[in-house]
Amino acid sequence: MRKAQRLDFAIAWTALCLTPALACAAPAPVHHVALPADPLGSPMWAYHAARLLSDAPVVFDPRVRLILPTIAENQHQFPVTVDARSIPGVQRILVYADLNPLTLAVDYRPLHAEPFLSLRIKLDQRTPVRAAVLAADGKWHVGSAWVDAAGGGCSAPPVGRVKGDWAQHLGEIRGAAWRDGTATRLRFTVRHPMDTGLVENIAAYNLETMHVRGADGVDLARMEIHGSVSEDPAFTLLLHPIKDGPLAIALRDSDGREFTATIGPQSRPTQPHD
Repeated sequence: MRKAQRLDFAIAWTALCLTPALACAAPAPVHHVALPADPLGSPMWAYHAARLLSDAPVVFDPRVRLILPTIAENQHQFPVTVDARSIPGVQRILVYADLNPLTLAVDYRPLHAEPFLSLRIKLDQRTPVRAAVLAADGKWHVGSAWVDAAGGGCSAPPVGRVKGDWAQHLGEIRGAAWRDGTATRLRFTVRHPMDTGLVENIAAYNLETMHVRGADGVDLARMEIHGSVSEDPAFTLLLHPIKDGPLAIALRDSDGREFTATIGPQSRPTQPHD
């Protein structure tokens, strides 16, 4: 090996060895606005608040209704409902679990919609589950609850992988939309394995974005979706279409595949829905 080649190899090897140490030594994110004390006493509260809630003021607010079981019977399919309709001017809703390896589940933007969201997520252990709501006052309003979970929700293979039929049904969307007071309630499910990348020999593969548009093509709601959302995701939204007519759903996953569906309004759901 020539001298120059040996030098390049030595530099590359040194950088490779030092990278993990440098990563561990990297400073944690800092929230530059004083954070309130966490009523749940989570060891990860300040870290995730700095990482997810930028530098906006944060308040714990009972008006953020977080509706969920306190014990997870199924850590792969844990139901969470967020209702922030008592807070005016809601711009974003984050749903996340402090102690999940994939913390953030969704970042929801109710553009022409009520600040209401129902979904299912995975839980990897006992953890605080939180809904953070960014309102017109520029503050994050947070609701939180401890949930007991046996663990493994993020690190076990999805059922579709075990059965082997997931590819045949990938991207199938089923749903219904009906009037609910002054809003249109939309509930739909989409077949997708939502792989976290934490299962041996199964790479991360999940839905990433969702758009719901009205009959006039206007975005009613947008969502960023992450791997901690449950397999075969199910969502319930309360929308305010500007024009009567069918709703268009468009999703895109981490492989660039796109899935679409059109759901027409009906007088009432054909099956019980949340």
